[in-house]
Amino acid sequence: MQKHKEAVAVIGLGYVGLPLAALAVSKGYKVFGITHGKQKVQQINRGINTLPDEPSITPIIAQKKIIATTSYDNIRKADIVIVCVPTPVDHLYNPDLSPVISAAKGILKCMKKGQLIIIESTINPGVCEEVVLPILESTGKKVGKDFELAHCPERIDPGSTKWNVRNIPRCVGSVTPKGAVRAAKFYRSILDGEVRVMKSIKEAEATKIIENTFRDINIAYVNELAKSFDLLGIDLHDVIQGAANKPFAFMPHYPSVGVGGHCIAVDPYYLIERARQAGFDHKFLKLAREINNSMPAYTVGKLQDALNHTGKSVKGTPIGVLGLSYKANVGDIRESPSLKVIELLEGLGAKVHIYDPYFPEKSTVKNLEAFLKAVEAIILATNHREFLVIKPSQLKQAKVKVVIDGKNAWDKQALQKLGIIYKGIGR
Repeated sequence: MQKHKEAVAVIGLGYVGLPLAALAVSKGYKVFGITHGKQKVQQINRGINTLPDEPSITPIIAQKKIIATTSYDNIRKADIVIVCVPTPVDHLYNPDLSPVISAAKGILKCMKKGQLIIIESTINPGVCEEVVLPILESTGKKVGKDFELAHCPERIDPGSTKWNVRNIPRCVGSVTPKGAVRAAKFYRSILDGEVRVMKSIKEAEATKIIENTFRDINIAYVNELAKSFDLLGIDLHDVIQGAANKPFAFMPHYPSVGVGGHCIAVDPYYLIERARQAGFDHKFLKLAREINNSMPAYTVGKLQDALNHTGKSVKGTPIGVLGLSYKANVGDIRESPSLKVIELLEGLGAKVHIYDPYFPEKSTVKNLEAFLKAVEAIILATNHREFLVIKPSQLKQAKVKVVIDGKNAWDKQALQKLGIIYKGIGR
């Protein structure tokens, strides 16, 4: 491990910031971590990994080399400051830049000459120059002279065994050419993946937005196909697999109960709003968001239809929701479609039972066995590995009458052979 002279401060120690801080430590940097939660600070300083879904960083955290605190004071000791705070949307889907603004103001109070400030938080094009830079220059300091401002949009794949903070390629951009060179040098010193230097900081900001918007649009396409193919009696899942054997010009995406997570379900709104301010209406992006946001209700509607065939209604029926996480095998509930499904079921008067091994405190039962005993119908909302091994015979034995497979993950034919009503999304 090469020991670096520069010190790094990471603001935000969540899914993005903590793995980045651990990576910098492993590459020989002195690292300061800044976060709001006092309990998280205490755990990290005791060598406890606060991200159980990222076990690879546990040995590094255990070294107790990340100096965590809730104060911005340690920024004065850092040569490089990296902002990894969330960029959420409010209940009306309006972008909320307050965490980034708060971080910029915190940096301003503790800036030292020559610092490289990097924003990793996902933001729309223009935020660095239009929002962050005016804050940093508000006391007379000038970019390119007193500090550098760069952007390197975060890229993570929670739960992946292949892609991690170390090997995913990255893009960097800066307000000045000198800042871009310096930012690229830093990331190349810690990453195994390629680091591409963009021509401007605005281009760097745009890369992450279009990556996730690309996925949102394609998922909306297959979700709309699912609604169509349900009426046409075509198994979309099989059709997509058939189309996917074309070796070029096709990339398979699959329909589901909905889109969640802090990226795909959020980032398009940042571009939609910024373009609106500039006088452009992103009709296509808004339609994709509308389609994907409709999928929890569509899933519940399929449950209502299936129960009607058994002579029951949703009201008063014990219905189970399997999974709270937005993604399989991770404990991340942010923007999860499961939450909307549960809200809709409760609004219809269902007796809702919830189980997710990653969220025992939010589950209404202690284990899967208790869950199966309690319900007559199931919505599979998350395809955790623990759920994929459930046998159709277990559901039959538990007297489950209806299965709504929100992830198209279970054996349709096997369940139907046992007399269980099965409905997937587009199959």
